[in-house]
Amino acid sequence: MKPSSGELINGVHHLPLRVYYEDTDMAGIVYYANYLRYFERGRTDYVRCMGVSQQALKSGENPRTFAVRRAEVDYLKPAVLDDALVLKTWVDVLKKASMVMAQEIWREAELITSASFIIACLDENGRPVRLPMEMVQQIHTTSRKV
Repeated sequence: MKPSSGELINGVHHLPLRVYYEDTDMAGIVYYANYLRYFERGRTDYVRCMGVSQQALKSGENPRTFAVRRAEVDYLKPAVLDDALVLKTWVDVLKKASMVMAQEIWREAELITSASFIIACLDENGRPVRLPMEMVQQIHTTSRKV
C-alpha cells in the first residue's frame, strides 16, 4: 500500500493527519512545535502532488532547494490525541525566487491553526535563485489564487 500524499481540490492541497501520542504533551494536547512538522509535510506533499520532484531539483543540472525564510503561526484551538485533522496548503503569492504558502489545519468544520510561510528558492551555494519554470507553470495551473 502506497502512503497518501493527499490530494489537490480546487487548487488547495488537502492532507489528512491523525494526532498520535508522540505529538502531544503530558496534557494530551499537540505540542506547539509539532505543528511546524505538520506544515512541512503539507508543503512537501503539495509539491509532490503537483508532480515536482524535490530530489530531482536538488540533483539536477541547476540544483535548487527550498528554505523557510519566515514563519507566522496562529494557534486558535488545541488539537488533541486521536483528532482526525485536515491540513490545507496553497500558494498565496508567487514571486521570482520565493513564494508565500498559506496553510490551515481543520478539525471537521473548525479551523484550529493557520500559518503563512515565505519559502525561498536557493542554489547549491545557498543564494536566492528563480523558482524552476516547471514548478511555476504547475502552480499557475493548479493554484486557486496565484
